[in-house]
Amino acid sequence: MNPDIKTTELLTQLFEKYRLSGQNTTDYLEGLLVSNYEPYWKYIHLESLLSLQDPKTDFDDEMIFIIYHQITELYFKLILHELEISRKENCNSELLEENLRRINRYLKHLIQSFDIMTDGMRQDEFLKFRMALLPASGFQSYQFRLIEICLTPLQNLLSMDDRMMEIPANYADVYDMVYWKKGAIDLGTGEKTLTLKQFEKQYDEKLSQFANQLKENNLYAVYLKLKKNGEKTAAVAEEMRVLDTNMNINWRLAHYRSAVRYLHKMGGDVAATGGTNWQKFLPPRFQKVISFPDLWNEEELENWGKSWVDDQFK
Repeated sequence: MNPDIKTTELLTQLFEKYRLSGQNTTDYLEGLLVSNYEPYWKYIHLESLLSLQDPKTDFDDEMIFIIYHQITELYFKLILHELEISRKENCNSELLEENLRRINRYLKHLIQSFDIMTDGMRQDEFLKFRMALLPASGFQSYQFRLIEICLTPLQNLLSMDDRMMEIPANYADVYDMVYWKKGAIDLGTGEKTLTLKQFEKQYDEKLSQFANQLKENNLYAVYLKLKKNGEKTAAVAEEMRVLDTNMNINWRLAHYRSAVRYLHKMGGDVAATGGTNWQKFLPPRFQKVISFPDLWNEEELENWGKSWVDDQFK
């Protein structure tokens, strides 16, 4: 296409865009003439980004710990972005499948990169600087809890014992039974740790309200709606199985491997920074958090995460 013709067409479209919104296109064109080009470092707020690392100790490897967790939270934000797109009314099977592939790609990168933590820090340094982080813990990741709620009905996030009970009618009561509330209990007293108390004070109300809003519009509900409407959902279901595996087996076990590397010692185990019972909280075969249980057969559900743990400790 002739460049002059293309420029004319683009200007026509631009004038029409601003006309529909009641704006004067000429004013915006004048603004373009005096505006400065935005360099890369300003666009991504590089200086602000690099100022967000604030180690609490003088141990060199603490920088690895901080940056990796910040990277993880940015990936979580990308995942939540894709899940938000999936909940829009115009979502179809093709779009949902693409969103799920993106989510699985993000999770795969996170899982594969976990050796930055597992193998990339000196054990002696970690066991020292971790004490300065108390009671902070990755357990307190608000975004990870949002992702869990986005994926599945809340009853699939209950603790193992509570899943056998009658589900309360009040959704706030169902939220109070989620599995992670039993994951930060002091092993000696049976009381909530400060890690859990802090998290509940900061986020409990928001998470409970969010769960109530998504009870009819979580990812699994979107999938069922598309299936009911006659759309082809086989490829979507397969991506959901991959997502379930990534979220509830591989990601958790990457943490477990790291915990074994740093917290397991001859003669006993070291407690996690948040006071969580990591030996029982992290392995998927104990919690059996499964976002889409209807997509798995009985044998797969029974052996959830078991083969991975067995392979690690042969």
